[in-house]
Amino acid sequence: MSMRNRVSRGARAWRDARAEWKADHARAKAARREHGRPAEELGPPPTGFALLPWLLMGLGAASNLVQGKTPHPWAGGAGLLVFNTLYVYVVFRAFHRQTRQAPSTRAAVAAMTLLTCALAGTYGGAWLALFPLLGLAVGAVARGRHLGRVGLGLTVLAGTVAGLREGWDAVSVSYGTFLSTMVTAAILSLSETVRELRDAREELARRAVEQERLRFSRDLHDLLGHTLSVIVVKSEAARRLAPRSMDAALEQVSDIEAVGRQALTEIREAVTGYREGSLATELDRARSALTAAAVEPVVQLSGPPLSAQTEALLGWVVREAVTNVVRHSRATSCTITVAGTAERVRLRVSDDGVGAGAAPGAPGIGGTGLKGLAERLATAGGSLKAEPGARGGFTVRAELPVEERESTPDAALTESA
Repeated sequence: MSMRNRVSRGARAWRDARAEWKADHARAKAARREHGRPAEELGPPPTGFALLPWLLMGLGAASNLVQGKTPHPWAGGAGLLVFNTLYVYVVFRAFHRQTRQAPSTRAAVAAMTLLTCALAGTYGGAWLALFPLLGLAVGAVARGRHLGRVGLGLTVLAGTVAGLREGWDAVSVSYGTFLSTMVTAAILSLSETVRELRDAREELARRAVEQERLRFSRDLHDLLGHTLSVIVVKSEAARRLAPRSMDAALEQVSDIEAVGRQALTEIREAVTGYREGSLATELDRARSALTAAAVEPVVQLSGPPLSAQTEALLGWVVREAVTNVVRHSRATSCTITVAGTAERVRLRVSDDGVGAGAAPGAPGIGGTGLKGLAERLATAGGSLKAEPGARGGFTVRAELPVEERESTPDAALTESA
């Protein structure tokens, strides 16, 4: 490759690195504004510009050229220009893992090594400072498990060339080469690790926000969907009963008021994230909602007492399943069965309606509410199945592991309403 091509490639690498540095700097400023951090706390990620000032170590060789102390100055000047061009090319590619490990980068480092040995071995003196510069470039590129062997090999090479040329001055050259190689690699590796940790922290923060939004949307869906359905059903019942029995209509209106007040309380608790459901409460509400919708409720409950978390999850299933029955099933009866053993508890909600997908707007098996409940139960080690019944209608089955609770299991209780 001609000198002109090498200079051209070095200039392109310089321009590309500068544009990338500006983009990284803009992203860093945007991240600081987004997270409310002061500008001094997090700087832009390092680039090859951080290693450019070390080119001043080659001023001694340039001074020898200007003062005419170097034989064949044109050859020495050309060699120094090529070395500086390769140095710029390598250090700007060293800050990105893909370009750092590219064959072209390794070839540039090999060319720098041969050129350094030729210039330092030929001229000696100030030209030996090219070895520590070479160490900076090698340390920026050779980060990883092979760093020790690479750094030691480069140190031995620098000491050998300097020893043949300058004698005992080789000690300082070897020490400077080893130090520049290892310290550069350590600092850049630490900087890269800090940047990766910062990116990981920001990603975890984004995921936490997404999870909280998902939790809140599920809670609002379960709360408002059921509550509004009950209010609509009871309002229709009050409208039908008003011409015939004002007392019965007022009773439905009172239920609407109670449901509304309870919904306000639950929404406030959902916002703060401290709401816990009660299976008994949800079963009572299910009876009330089904009765108001002219659906006969049949509730069967048996097994030992359940933990608060298990009751809350089963309460969500009852709420969602009964809401779908009231909205879409056109059923005349709905059976809710809770059966527990020492290890597992099973919930079954079935109706004799038209089944999934037959009614307009029916949620079907892949409904949003049922899908969210399936994810919740899976997280707790349980499962949820929703499918058309064998004799028509729709069936929702939920199963959860029984958690230990500090109470004595009561006798089995079976209730039919």
